[in-house]
Amino acid sequence: MPLCKKNTTRDHGGNPVSKATLKLRLLKRLKCTLKYEKLAWTAGAKLVAGVDEVGRGSLFGPVVAAAVVLDPSYRLRGLRDSKLLDRETREKLAPRIRQHALAWAIAAVDVATIDQINIYWASKRAMEEAVGRLTVRPDHLLIDALRLNCDCRQTPIIHGDALSASIAAASIIAKVERDAMISAWDPVFPEYRLASNKGYSTPHHLKTLRERGPTPLHRLSFAPVWTSSAPQEVLEFMLEEKQESETDVSSACKS
Repeated sequence: MPLCKKNTTRDHGGNPVSKATLKLRLLKRLKCTLKYEKLAWTAGAKLVAGVDEVGRGSLFGPVVAAAVVLDPSYRLRGLRDSKLLDRETREKLAPRIRQHALAWAIAAVDVATIDQINIYWASKRAMEEAVGRLTVRPDHLLIDALRLNCDCRQTPIIHGDALSASIAAASIIAKVERDAMISAWDPVFPEYRLASNKGYSTPHHLKTLRERGPTPLHRLSFAPVWTSSAPQEVLEFMLEEKQESETDVSSACKS
């Protein structure tokens, strides 16, 4: 009896490739335009907001969302899905987006909430909060494949951050913001190399989790984190608070 062959995805040349690689190739072929914005404007919308989140698949830190209302009279060139841009390009585009957009806003949902309500609902909450923080009230939302609990017309777009300029703009400023947040924790937890992996599951990150255990900012509801055999790391200020609490209890008992 012949052995079953492993189901391997291959490209047109017959070479084995991962699904992530195939998806990235697909996204690179998509064209980011104002097509969906123009459809909304033609339908009567005045303020069209693109909404996106980043950090959904990370093992560490918050999920961050942004909402951006582009100015129809100003063309921002170079907008693409943030995953397709290098760090230098994203950091050049982010301030230009903030400067020339009619409005923009960012919101983050923390690790405790992610673990409590799961990453899907946390991502939606972050996006809804970002929309709610806009200084203008949008009358149409363009969203990357989701519907939000917002009282206005919405167009969910699969691969929206690679197709819609507004969603791409939101993904860029959300990505730059989140990268800065995670990098700020790198000196606190240097072993995890957060400045380079941004909390995602690189081989070194997974190895460190197995050896040292999760930090208080790791997502305990994510399998690579909760399956770690090492105990959870505790921040110094947490130890100080515990000692102060124990001292207060001891003093109360003596009195």
